[in-house]
Amino acid sequence: MSKDVVITANWLDSVGFDEKGLVNVVTQDHITKRVLMVAWMNREALEITASTGFATYYSRSRGKLWHKGEESGNQQKIKEIRLDCDGDVLILMVEQVGGIACHTGRESCFYYALEGTQGDKPQWVAKDPVLKDPSAMYGKK
Repeated sequence: MSKDVVITANWLDSVGFDEKGLVNVVTQDHITKRVLMVAWMNREALEITASTGFATYYSRSRGKLWHKGEESGNQQKIKEIRLDCDGDVLILMVEQVGGIACHTGRESCFYYALEGTQGDKPQWVAKDPVLKDPSAMYGKK
């Protein structure tokens, strides 16, 4: 049984950031409901996201904020932000500008499907096409 989140006067205080000050974020297309990506936010990233209307995340590997689309141009326009019942996961409902959320040039980061599970040797198979070459988005080879 899950506990109910206590909604506080300051909306940010209702979010259950972990011991590193982060909260997990699931990002979905607001029309299709397809999961585009999963990332992290700290308090500052969430505050910026809510105030600007565009997704800003916290990169654990780089140790800094990153504004989705700052290099690729594929921004995420916020349509709705939801908090789960335990207060420790967010869902961003977004309009994915440019139709590409993944750094591989695909619509979603969830483009692998497990095949061969009925007695065959299972393997991950890429199911979604690359919509744009990543080197064209990021200017790298």
